[in-house]
Amino acid sequence: MIEQTGRPRRNYPELYILRHGQTEWNAAGRMQGSMDSPLTRLGREQAAMQGRILRSAGLSSETTYHCSPQGRARQTAELALAGLTDTPRFDNRLREVSVGEFEGMTLKDLENDWPDLMGQDSPFSWHYRSPGGEGFEAFQSRISDWLEEITGPAVVVTHGMVSGVLRGLVLGLGPDGIAKLPGGQGVVYHVRDGVHRRLEA
Repeated sequence: MIEQTGRPRRNYPELYILRHGQTEWNAAGRMQGSMDSPLTRLGREQAAMQGRILRSAGLSSETTYHCSPQGRARQTAELALAGLTDTPRFDNRLREVSVGEFEGMTLKDLENDWPDLMGQDSPFSWHYRSPGGEGFEAFQSRISDWLEEITGPAVVVTHGMVSGVLRGLVLGLGPDGIAKLPGGQGVVYHVRDGVHRRLEA
């Protein structure tokens, strides 16, 4: 299913982008950012589903495999990339955005403690205004640095905010367009020649 056609600034390599499966903190509604928690049973099932999607996608023999070094992404990669590679390339630039003082807190906590930050602009912009957090420009810059080094088709196991910004860069979208991209766990997004699709099992 085609989700969106963008106008990339240049021809980027073909990408298959996976967000990690559900974690214990996802299930509890807690912000993770640079912190971590293990996959739930559902999260492991989602990662296995992503593996089935990838194995049916007709990946090129030239495809390389990349992964955030954070635990939840590593767990997902072990399941999703089984039979495809035993040695994904771990890269700190694929880590989730740091949300500073928000890490470990729930959305309800944030609404109570920082009411002026919530509900402004896009539903995701508060991630980049967190006290002690990374901020959008630095976050986008490190993802762009990674993307500029990729020369062929690649599978990327990463995080929700990274996935959105990475897809947005390839599609030539600004922050507002990135915020409108679909997300989700247990899915694979395929981006090629400016066309963005969610691959089905």
